[in-house]
Amino acid sequence: MADIGSDHAYLPCFACQTGLAAKAVAGEVNEGPYRSAITKVQSLCLEKAVQVRMGNGLEVIDKADAVDTIVVAGMGGGLIRTILDEGTSKLSDNMTLILQPNVGSDTLRRWLDSHSWDVSDEDILEEDGHIYEIIVARYNQQHRGLNGRELLMGPKLLQSRGDVFKKKWLSEAHKVKQILMSLDQTNQSPDIMAKRCHFEAKLKMIEGEINE
Repeated sequence: MADIGSDHAYLPCFACQTGLAAKAVAGEVNEGPYRSAITKVQSLCLEKAVQVRMGNGLEVIDKADAVDTIVVAGMGGGLIRTILDEGTSKLSDNMTLILQPNVGSDTLRRWLDSHSWDVSDEDILEEDGHIYEIIVARYNQQHRGLNGRELLMGPKLLQSRGDVFKKKWLSEAHKVKQILMSLDQTNQSPDIMAKRCHFEAKLKMIEGEINE
């Protein structure tokens, strides 16, 4: 496995200690976290199992690593999308992507959708007042494109519709209503009208799901 933006290499160390992975790569782009990750690995005597590398995104992965799972967590969906986009040469058909965007999960799903990666599993959880989504994706040449609702809210999350999912989208609906109220108080230029149409459609989509 490879953990990109590894944050002290906690996940690679845990994966190797528990047998989830035989070997792991911990990637960091900045010197400070890179040094911290090395210290963590050394403190657990895992130097043979976990390799800490400094580099940008997926460039820390070598073909010889035979990585089958890539984790990118704790970043915005836009940044994760950029990491994947700039590192497409490092991706292979038999890989599993485990992605945890702090925000912008729809942006990330759009990238996956346009590059034939199926969303094979999703989860949503709340911790310390923050809501997080986890997306698991696998490449599929026969990929079926996602519709607008699935891109926005998650195809697997729409199937399960748990309490945290409902809480998130009730909050999002409130935010969209606030935006629409704000737009009502501005000059109705073509740009403003286009924004209004966008947010009205988004609100209709959200309410159609949370009110079912």
